[in-house]
Amino acid sequence: MSTIVRRAARLLPAALAILVAICLRPAIAEDYYAGKIISINTHSPPGDGYDIYLRLLTRYMGKYIPGRPGFIILNQPGAGGLYAVNYAGRTAPQDGTFLTLVSEGILVLEVTGGRGLQTSLGSFKWLGNFSQSNNVTVTWATSKIKTLADAMTRDVTVGASGAGSASVLAPTLYNALLGTRFKIIQGYTGSGPIDLAMERGELDGRGTATWASVKFTLPAALQEGKINVLIQMGLRKEPDLPDVPLLSDLVKGDTRKEAIADFMSLAVAIARPLAAPPGVPDDRVAILRRAFDATMNDPEFLAEAAKQRSDIDPMTGAETQAAVAHLLSTPKPVLANVQAALGGLPN
Repeated sequence: MSTIVRRAARLLPAALAILVAICLRPAIAEDYYAGKIISINTHSPPGDGYDIYLRLLTRYMGKYIPGRPGFIILNQPGAGGLYAVNYAGRTAPQDGTFLTLVSEGILVLEVTGGRGLQTSLGSFKWLGNFSQSNNVTVTWATSKIKTLADAMTRDVTVGASGAGSASVLAPTLYNALLGTRFKIIQGYTGSGPIDLAMERGELDGRGTATWASVKFTLPAALQEGKINVLIQMGLRKEPDLPDVPLLSDLVKGDTRKEAIADFMSLAVAIARPLAAPPGVPDDRVAILRRAFDATMNDPEFLAEAAKQRSDIDPMTGAETQAAVAHLLSTPKPVLANVQAALGGLPN
């Protein structure tokens, strides 16, 4: 046997092993979820906006994941969303069997140096974003506050959850940038208790909520004209709200306030972001991202979402990851101004 042939013979087993590994790697990843359960947590109590989106997702996403895993939803309210995201980042499994739907206010909290977040959102593996629905601040029909102009001349009591939540950040921002007089009452466990307090006259309104959430949780009140929408914040006006002022329009001409509004508008556009914890392998992240995208285009999913008034205006995982990274790299001078505004200081 020639030297070349003998060398080839010695190398053949190793070459075959490499080839087999290459061929099997996708198969192993694709088969990983067979017989498994994926848990997804969020800060929302059962029946609230984030929870509604998760329950809708779990009815459809499994069919787009090879192995067709089941799903469990964990409701972990507390600390304005910090409890749920900290659990996902530090305690939950990092193997692709645990996901988290993150409160939109947490991203602003991290970027502006707020306390309590234990794992940077930049290290999470973002799978996509359900909705880019604008934030809105609303009051009840019996309140004397009917418009944003009213909120600049009278005190307005609005309900909110924890300190890092969007329901606290938005009215604080409006007070600083626009001179509104929102008085924020914290400690509510979700939109349901806030809505009841509005109806009873204990509050004028909600600190903020996505427009999609308001449409879902208060459809009859909207139809009966019992809801006043004072202001909206996002990248563009909601088609349903052409006459409601947009924050970015209200601060035009003031460079510093424009930069703050642009930052916050992008942050709230990432309204319902779904992520895997930082340690999840990339091949499983790719599977989950494909499944999320496919679900967002599923005709039955979209029909059910429309029926229950859940806004679906998605971003892909890559788009969400890029948006989070962009916000985390905001220039320091802009962040200083954002921090001042969210601290309630006039800008």
